[in-house]
Amino acid sequence: MDIIVRLFSFWVETLIFYYSIVLILAYMVVGFISFFMLRKYYFYSKIPDYSEVLSSPFVPGISILAPAYNESLNIVENVKALLALYYANFEVIVINDGSSDDTLDCLIESFGLEKVPYVLDKQIETEDIRAVYKSRKQALNNLVVIDKENGGKADALNAGLNVAEGDYFISIDVDSIIDPYALQKMVKPFLQGNKGRQVIAVGGVIRLANSCEIQDGQLVSVDLPKKMLPFFQVLEYDRSFLMGRMGWSRLNGLLIISGALGLFDKDIVIECGGYHKNTVGEDMEIVVRMRRYMEEQKRKYKVEYVAEPLCWTEGPSTLSTFVRQRNRWTRGTIETLFSHWKIFFNPKYKLMGMVAHPYWVFFEWLAPILEFLGILYFIVIAVLGFANWTYFFIILFFVYFFSVAFTAYAILYDHIALYSYKKKSMVMKQLLFAFFEPFVYHPLVLYSAIKGNFDYFILRKRSWGHMKRVGLNNFNKKKQK
Repeated sequence: MDIIVRLFSFWVETLIFYYSIVLILAYMVVGFISFFMLRKYYFYSKIPDYSEVLSSPFVPGISILAPAYNESLNIVENVKALLALYYANFEVIVINDGSSDDTLDCLIESFGLEKVPYVLDKQIETEDIRAVYKSRKQALNNLVVIDKENGGKADALNAGLNVAEGDYFISIDVDSIIDPYALQKMVKPFLQGNKGRQVIAVGGVIRLANSCEIQDGQLVSVDLPKKMLPFFQVLEYDRSFLMGRMGWSRLNGLLIISGALGLFDKDIVIECGGYHKNTVGEDMEIVVRMRRYMEEQKRKYKVEYVAEPLCWTEGPSTLSTFVRQRNRWTRGTIETLFSHWKIFFNPKYKLMGMVAHPYWVFFEWLAPILEFLGILYFIVIAVLGFANWTYFFIILFFVYFFSVAFTAYAILYDHIALYSYKKKSMVMKQLLFAFFEPFVYHPLVLYSAIKGNFDYFILRKRSWGHMKRVGLNNFNKKKQK
């Protein structure tokens, strides 16, 4: 029995060791590529010229789709911010997805809305639209509010697509504040093209607005979150957006654009059938489906990424809301990977099929499961007295050191290239918290991912889940007290 246990332990430990090595190497390669992309972006960003985009009457129209469900805390401030964007040709379409609070009333009162007759080109099936509103104020003639039956975020976006008049559209979360120049910066990749490849989508860096000062829908000053949970999310966002998505964009293997901010080719999305309503991860699913569609049509394409903070969003500040959010992200990832399983190691889909999709399967979906099983395995063999403590501490130190170093790298490069957090004290505080993140924050992420897998495979949960928000306005109120 002793020999069997030791042999089994040897094979498990070997598997864990090589899996960890491959995972770390993958992170290093993507991070290395991101470094050169950020370096290039840093030098080019010193001489930006958006005047032509701002002043030209020939810029393509952009429709901003903002689904809203019980968002009365943020909705007015965010619509104000959207209407203040610097771009020559855009419209703001707010889709009230059957809110049970006073979201619609807030919009009507704040912007002087009234019902207008409308003719709907229903290219995508959606829940019934109750009414369409426009403002009585001439200055707000590019604001459209759709009131519809509740159907979920994907259904709301599809309703917006049916009404949208722009060549491109942005899908945003209404709990977000967008940089005033975001449209100019994000539309440029579409206008420039990419070596004969059609740009079908563009994403940007997302930052947390918690504890930032916001006035009239505009970000006035940047600050780090005062609460610990959102603070750790800042570190996570640094890694994900700067060291992750930037590198995958360069490889043309980017499979996700954050639902908080993404610019898409409207015609391609409609050709793909719009957003799927049977998923809680519509932001990832639509990108994968667009890429799959382009590959199957044998059309050259590119998913681009703008390495600049263009959107500030409210991150969960309570444990329950955070767990629900990450649970949903996990379930959305699983749904997307399995609904497009045909891509997995399929050379027909080139880099997406041979590298990007398998990477998400092995290192985004399976990583938390394997980590959890590894923890259970070690507890069992420790209780039985078969634990190899030397091996355990070597692996623990190696993984911990890499995690801290990788996070520190993202923090420092963000400070040098993007200068999001200008005070040195902010940078030092982030670096300090990087040492605690693996033991304090990561277990919460792991728990949420495991719960997401359990809810998906065992409980068959498919609902969105309520995300309770503090409200961007309330950050300022707390500062004033």
